Amino acid sequence: MPHLLITDDESAIRELIAEIAIEEGYTVAQAGDIRQARIQIERQKPDVVLLDMQLPDGNGIDFWHDLALPGTHVVFVTGYSTVDSAIQALRCGAVDYLLKPVSLRRLRGILSELKAMLQKHPLPGATNCFKKMIGQSRAVQLLCAHIEKVAPTQATVLLVGESGTGKELAAEAIHLASPRHEKPFMPVNCGAISPNLIESELFGHEKGSFTGADRQHKGYFERASGGTLFLDEITEMSMELQVRLLRVLETGRFMRVGTNQEIDADVRVIAATNRNPEQAVANGTLREDLYHRLSVFPLELPPLRDRDEDVLLLADHFLRQLNEESGTNKAFAPEALKAMSEYSWPGNIRELRNYVYRSYILADTVIKGDFNSFELESRSGGWGSEILVPVGVPLADANKQLILATLKQCGGVKKAAAEMLGISLKTLYNRLEEYGAASDIDESSSSYR
Repeated sequence: MPHLLITDDESAIRELIAEIAIEEGYTVAQAGDIRQARIQIERQKPDVVLLDMQLPDGNGIDFWHDLALPGTHVVFVTGYSTVDSAIQALRCGAVDYLLKPVSLRRLRGILSELKAMLQKHPLPGATNCFKKMIGQSRAVQLLCAHIEKVAPTQATVLLVGESGTGKELAAEAIHLASPRHEKPFMPVNCGAISPNLIESELFGHEKGSFTGADRQHKGYFERASGGTLFLDEITEMSMELQVRLLRVLETGRFMRVGTNQEIDADVRVIAATNRNPEQAVANGTLREDLYHRLSVFPLELPPLRDRDEDVLLLADHFLRQLNEESGTNKAFAPEALKAMSEYSWPGNIRELRNYVYRSYILADTVIKGDFNSFELESRSGGWGSEILVPVGVPLADANKQLILATLKQCGGVKKAAAEMLGISLKTLYNRLEEYGAASDIDESSSSYR
């Protein structure tokens, strides 16, 4: 049943519209101003909003523009009609524009049409496409709104953002909100596959095409047919393979290793990187032509430090999952909530999730956030040492200093360093090989790197 939010400062109009909406099969919430509307939206996201353009505490159009609710229709209502106001409403994506006194016949028609549309063609925001993307911040709302726009198209998407910001979740949301949602979604970490095998993994191979190829193998492009292929850490792909990928994107065809027979690639490609793609082009780790081909629609994922209001929401989500899995009822103490709110979370969502998990394990019933080495404050200033990077140093050089310093801090244990940096072990090896430092690290200190 679709949900309607009526926002108008005249209670008589709200009651009249609510009565008609209930008859048309809607659930209804009411708000007399913008403040109340925000409260209602937090309680339940509406499928349709009837919004007065002039409210006691602000302008309805400005309020709607700031909300950017993906998957929600808006119908503006006003008693002061002008050509400019009508144009403004349409530019905001309004599906209609009602004048006061409201025509009940027209209102019924609009609600009926919207209900039929929602039931026949549910919008991404009205389904479970964004169920894994937890957050109510402006940054997340804008991200979801952009995903909603690009998902129905065939455009390639390049996701850019720091490690741990949820690029794979965003890619999956694009897939679920697209016409391909019933077909496979296949994530591939380009940095975790051996350079000698990645071509075969992507495009497949024929029996006997190389030593050990004892049978035909279908690659990711073939197995994801009709669906979406998510190529994470695209800058870890070799230049030679980048050329092949560019050709597949341009021609829509590929060949298995060991054959000259072309196969149609009915796949939507979404790529991602935690590097600055323009810097990667300048450094020679990403072909410029491939970069432009992938970034038809670039999307930047916000770091958690820019999503202040989402930190506690995410922490509560992770804790609720752990409680449900284990049949417990643990909760955060006020001091833990305060510590999490004030911490900058350089490792983003991944770091927050790990912190909640560790704190959950150590807590009896209340998570107090005072677990010595696990305490947030002890980590906010660094991991026992600091590096100084002057302003203007190239990003690649800064990354090198950070990686080598972290590896030293971890006693040369590559696995621990990769986890601390939020990158894959393969990526760390590739970076060290670039720096010529792979052989300088003492391999005898641990069997796990």
